Amino acid sequence: MHHRSPVRAAVLLLLFAANALAQFKSTATLVVAPTTIVDAKGQYVDNLDPSDLVLYDNNVRQAIQVDESYTPISLVVAIQTAANSAAVLDKLGASGALFTDLLAGDRGETALVTFSDDVRTRLEFTSDSTRLKNSLSTLRVQGTGAMALDAVMQALTMLAKRPAGNRKILLMVAEKRDRTSQLKFETVLQAAQRQNVLIYWLTYSPFLEPYTAKPKATKSKDPSKDGRPLPPDMAPGSLITVFTEMNQADKPDNSALLTQTTGGRAINFLRKEALEEAIQAIGAEVHRQFILSFTPRTAKAGEFHNLRVAVHGRKDLIARTREGYWSVP
Repeated sequence: MHHRSPVRAAVLLLLFAANALAQFKSTATLVVAPTTIVDAKGQYVDNLDPSDLVLYDNNVRQAIQVDESYTPISLVVAIQTAANSAAVLDKLGASGALFTDLLAGDRGETALVTFSDDVRTRLEFTSDSTRLKNSLSTLRVQGTGAMALDAVMQALTMLAKRPAGNRKILLMVAEKRDRTSQLKFETVLQAAQRQNVLIYWLTYSPFLEPYTAKPKATKSKDPSKDGRPLPPDMAPGSLITVFTEMNQADKPDNSALLTQTTGGRAINFLRKEALEEAIQAIGAEVHRQFILSFTPRTAKAGEFHNLRVAVHGRKDLIARTREGYWSVP
């Protein structure tokens, strides 16, 4: 966390390339650093006092406040519904309870956004897992685009209206890279930082996902044909999809850039079991974090600050937090 990583370098390159530093303004006066503490075996560590935690901003120790992780959560789940996402939508149909019960929690709320050629709000914030499950089960493929950055901004706009005391989390289920958004990365990054939103991203390969779809059968009034297995629909995994992925390979990996900068994680999945395990892992992490916050000193706008958290006197413990933040006036 205290060295220059490829993610930080990529963000710097994007910001300078777009000449965005002169426009990087924010009203944020508080930096929130969700922090996960694990031991050498990767097991969560909970039995720590706030005084045990030390946060460094560019290697300078800061006076911090430590809040409890059971603060109510406002969660937005944003799902890509492009033609190459059909197999993913099938897997998500029964996952409503996981999002609301495991992630948002008893006192939390969840909203649903979908995106492809446009961005749509499918469900306003609710604590009812049945409503979310029903909404997920009715999702259908629409369009061919991947307006991921526009979807992130829509989610941030929704989260900005939630109670100030709530923890704000965005969970993206989408390709790693944006293909058709109107917004620029630096604009979205600025908004995410301004609101201290924690972003997680579940990623998949549009080429490989169709191979994991459930087999479909013929529906016919003819008894000899009804139930006959159909050949796999490999249209999404055709050469067009292969070339599309190849052409996107040199674009920024938004899943890595936004999650590491805000303190979340990007997790790749292929099969339904891996998707559910990823949701459960994020839920476990979110509810066992220490929420550190501090007011940064006035610094030059657009300057990147590395963040590092340590446990006083416990070198055997590992602290993971957001990589850093961009200073604002």
